[in-house]
Amino acid sequence: MGNNIRNFNRREFLSHSLTGLAGAGLAGVTGGKLFAQEMTPKADAEMHRKEIIQRTLGRTGLKIPIVSMGVMNASIPNIIQQSYEKGIRLFDTAAVYQNGRNETMVGDVVKKMGIRDKVIIITKEMTPENRNGSETEMRDKLIAGLEDSLKRLQTDYVDILCIHSCSTAEDVNHPGFNEGMQILKDRKLIRFSGVTSHQGQPPVLNAVAENGAYDVAIIAFNFALAGYEELSTAMDKAAAAGVGLIAMKTQAGGEWWKYVHNEELGEVNQTASLKWALNYQQIATAIPGHVTPEQLDQNFSVAYDFAYTEDEKKYLQSKNVVLGMNFCRQCQSCLASCPKGVDIPSLMRVHMYAAQYRNFDMARYTYDTLPSQKSLAQCRDCATCTAQCAFNRDIDGRIQELKLIYA
Repeated sequence: MGNNIRNFNRREFLSHSLTGLAGAGLAGVTGGKLFAQEMTPKADAEMHRKEIIQRTLGRTGLKIPIVSMGVMNASIPNIIQQSYEKGIRLFDTAAVYQNGRNETMVGDVVKKMGIRDKVIIITKEMTPENRNGSETEMRDKLIAGLEDSLKRLQTDYVDILCIHSCSTAEDVNHPGFNEGMQILKDRKLIRFSGVTSHQGQPPVLNAVAENGAYDVAIIAFNFALAGYEELSTAMDKAAAAGVGLIAMKTQAGGEWWKYVHNEELGEVNQTASLKWALNYQQIATAIPGHVTPEQLDQNFSVAYDFAYTEDEKKYLQSKNVVLGMNFCRQCQSCLASCPKGVDIPSLMRVHMYAAQYRNFDMARYTYDTLPSQKSLAQCRDCATCTAQCAFNRDIDGRIQELKLIYA
């Protein structure tokens, strides 16, 4: 864990993340520490517009609505069509989602509607378990994977191709990936290149800013990360270098408030959490998932106005929210405390997909990618997990639930 990361207690957390919220009606920032600055007049004016708010995605120059669609959990084509009709223009998918069926669904809808030139499609290749072989072999895997994705998407190109789930600077700087991306750009099979990151986000963003080979970074960014100064600094550095930033996991990993039995807080969690992420001005767009028209309406309402309502301010200040949020930062600081060397951050993601997203395909896929010496198999003989989280997340509780799911 980086030296600049602090383990904020609840009082510090609130003072750093909600400064000015009571008086100004927002937790605003324009950059720097999360979120201890007042909004600028420009940002404040943007918040209250009654048309779809758009931002520019870094040096790509793409101007897009601030709310887009993460398609991973969707399996009904109509929800993609409804999303487009509502105003969404960017759709995020990946080769591994639903074993390629997710890409196929996106491609079918886009072709049927005749809107390829009106939408931005992001897909992803080269998940960690596929990163073996020489530089040339990795380059060729990337190119071949994209060619297969193009067939499923029924298009001649994708707007943004990302290396899926980078966790180190070495992933970003891999010569095979860098060369492969340039070849795909030269062949006009992709317009822009990017990375996604769940683990080790600060070093990944720093490498992206310095490398220059990637135009976009998709990162986990939500209310649970308030006070994470190392991440804030890295985001600022990447944005200053022209990297377009896209926020995922904006609602802290799905319906977490139901998981912790805070149902009295209701659905306002969705809009409040999404607005919190978008108050960071260097986030060009967010890609929350939705699988029903009601969820779509809820998410996209933020695209017109991301000023907090009184209920949302109350929600963000709630003791139950602060205590209940159990989102894993994927900072990897817990690894040293596990005597058996289990990949705890990956298991936390498995739990998120299964218990919160209810996406058992993605949970199983993530689970199956773990080598046995780092998997849940090593936890069978431990009655209680002794691994420690620097941010007081309930590792033991989630490990015990995973044992029930994958008995």
